[in-house]
Amino acid sequence: MPPDTPLWQPDEERIASSNMKRFMDAAEKEAGQAFPDYDALYRWSVDQKEAFWSLLWDFCGVIGHKGERILVDGEDIEKATWFPDASLNFAENLLRRDDDTIAIHFRAEDRVERSMSWKELNRQVACVADWLRQQGVGPGDRVAGYVANMPEAVVAMLATASLGGIWTSTSPDFGEESVIERFGQTEPTILFAVDGYFYNGKVIDIRDRVQAVQQAIPSIRQTVMISLAKHAAPEGILPWTSITEPGETPELVFEPRGFNDPLYILYSSGTTGKPKCITHKVGGVLLQHLKELQLHSDLKPGDRVFYFTTCGWMMWNWLVSALACEATVVLYDGSPFYPSGNVLWDYTDAIGITLFGTSAKYLDALSKAGLEPAKSHDLSSLRTLCSTGSVLAPESFDYVYRSIKSDLCLASISGGTDIVSCFVLGCPVRPVWRGESQCRGLGMAVAVFDEDGNPVRGEKGELVCTQTFPSQPACFWGDKTGEKYHDAYFARFDNCWHHGDYVKLTEHDGIIIYGRSDATLNPGGVRIGTAEIYRHVEQLDDIRESLVIGQEWDNDVRIVLFVVLAGSATLDDALIRKIRTTIREKCSPRHVPAKILQVTEIPRTRSGKIVELAVREVVHDRPVKNLHALANPEVLEQYRNRPELQE
Repeated sequence: MPPDTPLWQPDEERIASSNMKRFMDAAEKEAGQAFPDYDALYRWSVDQKEAFWSLLWDFCGVIGHKGERILVDGEDIEKATWFPDASLNFAENLLRRDDDTIAIHFRAEDRVERSMSWKELNRQVACVADWLRQQGVGPGDRVAGYVANMPEAVVAMLATASLGGIWTSTSPDFGEESVIERFGQTEPTILFAVDGYFYNGKVIDIRDRVQAVQQAIPSIRQTVMISLAKHAAPEGILPWTSITEPGETPELVFEPRGFNDPLYILYSSGTTGKPKCITHKVGGVLLQHLKELQLHSDLKPGDRVFYFTTCGWMMWNWLVSALACEATVVLYDGSPFYPSGNVLWDYTDAIGITLFGTSAKYLDALSKAGLEPAKSHDLSSLRTLCSTGSVLAPESFDYVYRSIKSDLCLASISGGTDIVSCFVLGCPVRPVWRGESQCRGLGMAVAVFDEDGNPVRGEKGELVCTQTFPSQPACFWGDKTGEKYHDAYFARFDNCWHHGDYVKLTEHDGIIIYGRSDATLNPGGVRIGTAEIYRHVEQLDDIRESLVIGQEWDNDVRIVLFVVLAGSATLDDALIRKIRTTIREKCSPRHVPAKILQVTEIPRTRSGKIVELAVREVVHDRPVKNLHALANPEVLEQYRNRPELQE
């Protein structure tokens, strides 16, 4: 396809029926001006941010009292306060229905499959909320989940939110030390935990870990065990059924909360030290998620929304908010390749999934496995495919449209745990261009700055947000002076959110992401995004995956590439020449690695992100501050004291 031709273009019917078009019409009435396209609407949403966010509240039908004031101290991005007079309850906005239609559908590999109606969801939330209230849980109290991605996790979160409590969670594949390190900082009073989980056909029992966590955190007064693997709850731990079993259902009461009161505590990966406890606001999360789901993802009542995630990743929080759109939330827990690479596509057809969310790495793995869901599955229900977690390479765009579905909005979205939402999103009324995220999110004044803080277009630079937005964190829990919060986002550029992504704003007003700024390579003073190298190396049949770092060497920085080989491939001189030639031709001579070394595995966080920084520290014989944050810390030994790196 010619480079000036989009990979996908929405037809007139799709545009006309989209929520984005309906919102555009509402905005025209509000603003008294025409918005001929998304670009015009975006400019208005940033230039008139108070009018935009106020209209969004009304358009999405937020349940609550908006209040008169929309924004106070709006010119100071750190001190700005959104909707200071508003009151609402997060759970009330998600529990809009109470009927027999399906609210949640759940599978755990090939072991468990069940659904929960809206009526049953409301009933269980009422029971758990009543029990929590009896335990003394109220506004501001923390409730933790060490849980699989299953309906009970959603119930426990909604019950906590209904009381004005703060929900914090992690997934059962985390070891006890990682869990203690997180929950130990936020001091929950109640712990909900699963007995075990399934992965790759195996049953993993975590009851010993749960007991260790309970004993190590003095604030935990009571633990409730959810049965997934069908193990009995240990003595002294309540079974889930004891607080939800059929009986008289108590009244479900929603405690009004301020827009800026805390709702969630999420944790940074913790690869450079103790995980930061990022505390998010009730109204900011709700309003931002409604915008992203209804407008950017075109979600409508009755749609079926799936994201491959765990309860330790912000995409779980994002997914669950689809309930506020009266959509069915589709949950899956386990390996996406068990018993075969078709398992999630089988699920898509069986349930009629309309939005399928996953990681860029999953799509790359599908492509390398030679799977073509377009030929083996119907997928007629599927309208949108979202990808996040790492950079989606241009070749993966080709793969999606060639091998999954040609008539599909491919949304390469990006934001993070920091804002529990996105800066860069999909758009149902705009074309998809190869290798580009479609647009900057409405109301998000996203720009690209050079090293000196000057805005640039068509050049690589730092992703920033130059104006306040509602889903900025309330704080880092335990950061009494606010110094850590300031240093994380506002220390680099004055009165400006610095996100830490290395990106380019394109002629189509899309975004290309080149990786994290702190992992950017700098040989000879030239900044190179790691994704530029991964993109081309991992297209080679002999390479399964790779990791690249900059090594300090001879008063400069040299590029070192580690590769995991595919099948029976050998890293001989011929393959090394092939890798270097590919990088030189596809990128530039400056991108070519000085060293190419073989490893058997790439270290990752528990949410699947590769950790270049940890490898960089090991190569330089510096301590890695937090090994607990890694899913496979033992593999770092493959990178340590390599004699080739001393030459």
